[in-house]
Amino acid sequence: MSSARRRVRATPSFFADLDRQLPAERGPGGEPSTNDFQVFELLRVIERFAVGFDDLPKLIPGRDDYRVLIAVGVLVPRFSVVDQLAPDGAVELLQLDIDLEAEWE
Repeated sequence: MSSARRRVRATPSFFADLDRQLPAERGPGGEPSTNDFQVFELLRVIERFAVGFDDLPKLIPGRDDYRVLIAVGVLVPRFSVVDQLAPDGAVELLQLDIDLEAEWE
């Protein structure tokens, strides 16, 4: 595990993916909203990339700058996040895929 803590920032495309997959308001059956995801899931994602970027699987063989996190959520059954190491050393969250149809573990 890397001892350096990296800065992490989400890109507009990451937030567009979030807005496309979850509603702005919590659903009548308790379905999570975009704000719920940001509060309960996104902070954990940021921490994981900040302290463990080097330990995550490479998305593209031979490219150390792209990693992927596949995780079980608190409010969503599963999700994945694709990121890229930027030239300034920060981790940029590029893509979010939420699987709301997966079975809870």
